[in-house]
Amino acid sequence: MLTVDFSRFPLAPGDRVLDLGCGAGRHAFECYRRGAQVVALDQNGEEIREVAKWFAAMEEAGEAPAGASATAMEGDALNLPFPDDSFDVVIISEVMEHIPDDKGVLAEMVRVLRPGGRIAVTVPRYGPEKVCWTLSDAYHEVEGGHIRIYRGDELLGKMREAGLEPYGTHHAHGLHSPYWWLKCAFGVDNDKALPVQAYHKLLVWDIMKKPLATRLAERALNPVIGKSFVVYATKPHLPQAAEPATTEAGEPAAASATPAAEPATGSAAKAQKSAPGAKSGAKAPAKTASKAPAQRASKASAKPSAGAAK
Repeated sequence: MLTVDFSRFPLAPGDRVLDLGCGAGRHAFECYRRGAQVVALDQNGEEIREVAKWFAAMEEAGEAPAGASATAMEGDALNLPFPDDSFDVVIISEVMEHIPDDKGVLAEMVRVLRPGGRIAVTVPRYGPEKVCWTLSDAYHEVEGGHIRIYRGDELLGKMREAGLEPYGTHHAHGLHSPYWWLKCAFGVDNDKALPVQAYHKLLVWDIMKKPLATRLAERALNPVIGKSFVVYATKPHLPQAAEPATTEAGEPAAASATPAAEPATGSAAKAQKSAPGAKSGAKAPAKTASKAPAQRASKASAKPSAGAAK
């Protein structure tokens, strides 16, 4: 289940992609399938090992096109182990609501994103998230849990402050908000409650079969109760300095061809202004002992995203 809409956030084969806080790897897997050179990074070592196994299984099953590569690695979002301008694309999905220094994370993402590169940020939407917090303290008052709820204009403002230029937004997972409200009402860890079980079956059916009825329902619900708020932005190109003028012989042109005038005085002096001066991709990890078929990978993706409740 993807939160980023790749029809609004297109990838080109060979794009260098960082999936920051990749979790179980759902967006990293999709980027790999689309031919990108993917680095999936998370601080959770156990999840990273699982992602590496799935990357190897996808390679063995032929799910990734020639030229694509994928690496899973542990890392700190506030101290990324990459040079400046390393990536064409950065994705951070359902992560920033967990991190106290969200401005620091934004600064690191902007640093490793090349000028002209694109970034997708997703966070829980304010309204549905507020309902969850009201229904259950256990939903967010856990180690590594949510520490803030973003309003849309707040997130957009922080992204602009970091130097990004947002170009599009939308909401996603309208069918999933009621599921998490039920989870919060009956107990976040209580998967045996009948309403929770019934709704979970509906979501799995929707993810696996994608019937028209649920697709239309989610499309209608997304603007109203969509669980996630998604922002797409670009990193502006740096302004280029003008090249100095040259003569026909190729020599630098003189600053002035006329004799120096008398120094300007008064208002003329104040108005006078001086002329202006002059993909290496990460290699795919070695195959692991796990040789899970592609069918297992598709079943794993059917589980309602924990990212929506991170």
